Amino acid sequence: MTQIIPFVSEASQDERREWRDALPEALADIAVVKPFDTLTEEERVAARVAIVANPDPAQVAALPNLVWVQSLWAGVERLVTELPADGPLIVRLTDPQMAETMSEAVLAWTLYLHRDMPRYMAQQREGTWKGHTLLLPEERTVGVLGLGKLGSAAAQRLKSNGFRVLGWSRSPKSVDGIDCFHGAEGLTAVLAQTDISVLLMPLTAETHDLIGPSQLAQMKPGAALINFARGPIINETALLKALNEGPVGHAILDVFNEEPLPAGHPFWSHEKVTVLPHISAPTITSTASKIVAENIAHFFADGTIPPSVDRERGY
Repeated sequence: MTQIIPFVSEASQDERREWRDALPEALADIAVVKPFDTLTEEERVAARVAIVANPDPAQVAALPNLVWVQSLWAGVERLVTELPADGPLIVRLTDPQMAETMSEAVLAWTLYLHRDMPRYMAQQREGTWKGHTLLLPEERTVGVLGLGKLGSAAAQRLKSNGFRVLGWSRSPKSVDGIDCFHGAEGLTAVLAQTDISVLLMPLTAETHDLIGPSQLAQMKPGAALINFARGPIINETALLKALNEGPVGHAILDVFNEEPLPAGHPFWSHEKVTVLPHISAPTITSTASKIVAENIAHFFADGTIPPSVDRERGY
């Protein structure tokens, strides 16, 4: 009997098209991948595993006999919060290429700030020709907030490029060559020392609004913030106040409470904000499809399910 695997997604049309090309090819010898809206009732009932990318949880719930879902994204917070606790296991995409891609983005935008690009962009608009003192990387402290696979890789890459790097996580962690802090006191210590803080932690109940008025007030005068994690981790109202009144000197934001960022939002026109359209670490379709195919092949062969999300922790 041919295995049917539902593909459930509310991603952009272009992204869905990429996956609809790549997944059937990767899974050709294993199963048939079908978009959710093309499934028969019999196929919905028979499905034991589904592949999802920014799905509507209600559609996932409409597959009553799922054992697990394979997310094509690392972020699964909506599934965690909206699927019933006794629902299918949730497996995040763990792709080594994603850590490489994210660490590259962290380095690129850290260098953007390190080399004073926002100031030179502002001078260009004003027609001002003026150079400024360049610090050495070791004179610049970067804090990486979140030390999972993405954060650890980013911290190591920054370290190898000469920056002084501090790491922070909610619970104690160790990363070779990185001074690591944890908990509320550790967050205060890192924010007080860093010139650039990079957010890379998952969104959970504990990290929602983690960076609020008091945390922003603890930052060094003129310090910058890079959010490559999730929008709701930063209190937007508090961030705007900290940008307008200090101490935050610049914010590079790739994620937001609402995406796409609505027209007219203050971030679009703020002189101290760089807006990115959620592009810091896109899933690489070719490598991710192979990983998904391997996971599903093992499941159909012997019932093996990859490590799943801890519902209580949210990741």
